[in-house]
Amino acid sequence: MAQGANRTTAQVVGVVVLAAAVAGFLAVAAVRHGFFDLKVYYGALTWWVHDGGEIYDYLKPGTQYGFTYPPFAALVMLPMAYLPWTAAIVVSVLASVATTTVLIWWLVDPIARRSGWTRWFALAVALCLAAAFEPMRETVNFGQVNTLLLFLVAVDLLRLLPAGNRWTGVGIGLATAIKLTPGVFIVYLLVTGRWRAALTASGTAAGVSLLAAALFPDASREFWTEALWNTGRVGELAFVSNQSLRGVVARLDPEHPSTLLWLLLVLGTLALWAWRSRAAVAAGDEATGLALTGAVMCLVSPVTWVHHLVWLLPALILLVDNAMAAPAGRRRRRVLLVAATIGYALLISRTVWLWEKDFTGVDGFLGSNAYVWVSLALLAFLPIRRWLTPNGSAVEASGVPQLDQPDRRAPTGQRHLVGRPLTVR
Repeated sequence: MAQGANRTTAQVVGVVVLAAAVAGFLAVAAVRHGFFDLKVYYGALTWWVHDGGEIYDYLKPGTQYGFTYPPFAALVMLPMAYLPWTAAIVVSVLASVATTTVLIWWLVDPIARRSGWTRWFALAVALCLAAAFEPMRETVNFGQVNTLLLFLVAVDLLRLLPAGNRWTGVGIGLATAIKLTPGVFIVYLLVTGRWRAALTASGTAAGVSLLAAALFPDASREFWTEALWNTGRVGELAFVSNQSLRGVVARLDPEHPSTLLWLLLVLGTLALWAWRSRAAVAAGDEATGLALTGAVMCLVSPVTWVHHLVWLLPALILLVDNAMAAPAGRRRRRVLLVAATIGYALLISRTVWLWEKDFTGVDGFLGSNAYVWVSLALLAFLPIRRWLTPNGSAVEASGVPQLDQPDRRAPTGQRHLVGRPLTVR
């Protein structure tokens, strides 16, 4: 009893110390954006609802930024127009914190149980580390919707799909209708042969978009015919915050970025993603499928601001998961933990901003695109695992049989909750 109490006390003290260290780090390193994007949403909705203007005609005073999301997003955010500004901030922060907490719990809890860690302690440590993660803190400081979209996709891929739930795809469809880029997960479902889920996702996205069109015909017409194609509303492609392949190409020649080079890079990246995603699904590894697709979305999107890189969070956690599932003392565990540490360290460091004004030269090419290199490394090298089927036989992936491990068997609907053997991938 005394030993257990001492352990709990030590863990509480450890979490408090870590939280204080993260708070100190954020006080020094975090940039305060004053909920800039939330102000854009709030201003556009207020202009639309109370001032009689069209939502896509609104620009935040003194800037070129306006509301860039589809009309269904405006419908989802509509209650914001009836809230005081302070209340809108509170709702935005609480939504980010709640969705992040649930997602991290889903990904970290299996590691904690398999490794014998105290589960609340593992979650608390992970949340502290997530708070220091630059894409996460940028999401909160800008008042962005990234964690909500990631959560909706994760509900489908981590909870509903492994359980064979017939509603799988609704979350992806809603995320796609709110912001078009999660539509890559519909492609993921198609590439990996989950036709029903893909149809559900597509139908959901189309259905709620048509609902928004019926309710707001003028706004819908303007978005799909004009605002969607006005790339000047999203910002400069060569800006160092754009950590996508398009950003890499634009920084090579800001005046005349090569569209052909970008398309070739996108095609090669998509081919790698399709191959690895199919291998992940063949192994029953839906979590890695989610992580790979999040990484490729960041890479191939024309604009991936730093705060969009919250989609890399599952991949970093899965690196730790893979490391802890490897036998203690093995080189594999050390390599994966080092990789996770390097990736995380880069993504809390604001490294790319050192080249914000001048990204020329070899150092500029390497440094200003540092987060792109992390995304590419995760896409190419994140390990893929094999599930064991309920009868104990291994699911084949890349033709290598997996040894039976009876303690890791689980019913199909509970596979995401247990430790899994590793593949050499």
